[in-house]
Amino acid sequence: TFESTVRQTVADMKTELNNVVRSSAMAMSNYNRLDAEYQKYVRQSQEWKDRAGLALDAGNEDLARKALAKKAESDKQVASLQSAVESARQASDSLKNQVAELKHKIEEGERTATTLVARKNAALAQRKVSEALAGVGKADNAFAALSSFEESVAKEEATAKAFDQLASAGKDPNLEAEFAQLQGHTVDADLEALKRERKLPKVELPKELPAPGR
Repeated sequence: TFESTVRQTVADMKTELNNVVRSSAMAMSNYNRLDAEYQKYVRQSQEWKDRAGLALDAGNEDLARKALAKKAESDKQVASLQSAVESARQASDSLKNQVAELKHKIEEGERTATTLVARKNAALAQRKVSEALAGVGKADNAFAALSSFEESVAKEEATAKAFDQLASAGKDPNLEAEFAQLQGHTVDADLEALKRERKLPKVELPKELPAPGR
């Protein structure tokens, strides 16, 4: 994911920092060792010089010569170590500066990573909102389509009603009334005929049938 990638970048920077810190520690250790050796010979040179002075004060030039010879050996060691110590000091200082710079970059990188992740999450949230709003727009389009269908149906209903009115307008109301009256007369005549039939005299049937042959 985006967040894991950003976090991994910061982790890689921290790994690099650890490597530089180890290198810096080794350089500082080397510098400290060389400087200690250098300072030892500087002290020895001064000590042999002081001894040579004491020998001279005592009137012993031979001893003074021996002391000065030892001082010369110490000075030789000082001269040979001086450039190495300076190089080690420069390397140590450079690595310490790199460590400080990397620490600053990592702190800035962590802040940047946090900001980037927050911005990414905000962008995703905004995208979801936009997609939701786009969905609402689609629903609005659907409602608009339904309204259009309703309007179309209303037009069809109005057209059908108009045709019905036109069909009714072609009929003669007086003519229709005359036919209705004729039909009413026919029913009345049928009713009178039925009444007359019901008033016909009844024919009584004999109770017993005559015997055959009589």
